[in-house]
Amino acid sequence: MPSDETIAAISTPIGAGGIGIVRLSGERAVAIVDCIFKATSGKPLKNLLSHRLYHGIIVEPLTQEAIDQVLVSVMKAPRTYTREDVVEINCHGGPLVLRRVLELVLKSGARLAEPGEFTKRAFLNGRIDLAQAEAVCDLITAKTELGRKAAMEQLDGRLSSKIQALKDRVINLTAWIEAYIDFPEEDIELAAMEQFQAEAISVRQGINAILEHAREGRIIREGVKTAIIGRPNVGKSSLLNALLGQDRAIVTELPGTTRDIIEDSINIQGIPFRILDTAGIRESSNMVEIEGINRSLKAMQQADLILLVLDQSEPVHETETSILQNNQNIILVLNKVDLPTRLDKQAIPSTFTQVPVSSTQEKGIETLKQTMVNHVLGHGIEAGHLLVTNVRHIQALEQAAMSLEKFLNSLSQKSFPEFLALDLRDTLNALGDIVGVTTPEDILNRIFRDFCIGK
Repeated sequence: MPSDETIAAISTPIGAGGIGIVRLSGERAVAIVDCIFKATSGKPLKNLLSHRLYHGIIVEPLTQEAIDQVLVSVMKAPRTYTREDVVEINCHGGPLVLRRVLELVLKSGARLAEPGEFTKRAFLNGRIDLAQAEAVCDLITAKTELGRKAAMEQLDGRLSSKIQALKDRVINLTAWIEAYIDFPEEDIELAAMEQFQAEAISVRQGINAILEHAREGRIIREGVKTAIIGRPNVGKSSLLNALLGQDRAIVTELPGTTRDIIEDSINIQGIPFRILDTAGIRESSNMVEIEGINRSLKAMQQADLILLVLDQSEPVHETETSILQNNQNIILVLNKVDLPTRLDKQAIPSTFTQVPVSSTQEKGIETLKQTMVNHVLGHGIEAGHLLVTNVRHIQALEQAAMSLEKFLNSLSQKSFPEFLALDLRDTLNALGDIVGVTTPEDILNRIFRDFCIGK
């Protein structure tokens, strides 16, 4: 990406609002806005102080037609988001006004920014590392307060500092090993081998300590895909409505009302659950219902959590027994507790958690929500633990741990120092990939394309 290009984009959501912002970044940002901005003071932007707001109007350069009254902020490098000159034009927040101002900026010499390109420049210019850059996207897309806190910790550099500390220790270990490569006549002494082993084990323990809470982090970031499964008319749609606190699904006495998957989200104690209400599972000759049942089975296979709904006013059906035999991540929801029970609990394996509810009367729903949280998080999230939320980071940490394990095996077999150094280099590369030291260009492009334009 050429560093002499100045980029521009609308940085606020599309739609009417009080304020809309057109952002520019690059060495010509101030000069480009000077072409279309008339400050109330009459002074050009290039002569005004940095990190100030200036009132004026945006004009069409050729006709001098006034487009909008604006406030322009000028931020000179390097104390900016991108470490380049940044100018933000604060317009009235109408889509037409914003598009017109952006068009004038582009005609005056800027290029339309790619998704995430402002943050990508911040990374490439060394203001933030790659883990922090990814945290920007996570912060924008956070679904819960826990997700926001996890993203903010990463943006503040908590993960990066932990990774850097581990890298520094591996670098020191590599330097010791390479000292023996430089002096091949010297064998690695037993005392040194024990020191190398102890340090490598300690670093591996540090990596594993971060990975220990990776599942919690992934859940907070991506949510828990939860499928409501059961036979027709056991109360699946009623349960969805009760969990959401609104009439999201149609509820009737007719079996097979739900023919397609209905999906919605709910936040329970900071954990996002993606709830899928599925078609009732039974034998059918109706082609439309068969397709719905097939989708239900697929949703069950892909779910992180299954809420198997049983009508406790009826005996256990063989369909339900089959589901229990072939799946593990199940909470048994015993629905219709307001009716006389005919359910033989001896027919249900005791290994599955059972929660009695009445979906129509909303009895037991709060207990079910707590059970869902306990099921996916065990005893909950312990305060103070660093949560790794990004799958890419988790994979890199796992690779680093594997490389250290190879190093320890090679060390115990008294391999040549060159082989030991290679294992440590692999560890460094894996750790460096998290913060962007060794990340290939195609990976960087894939990361930043998930950003919105203007960030």
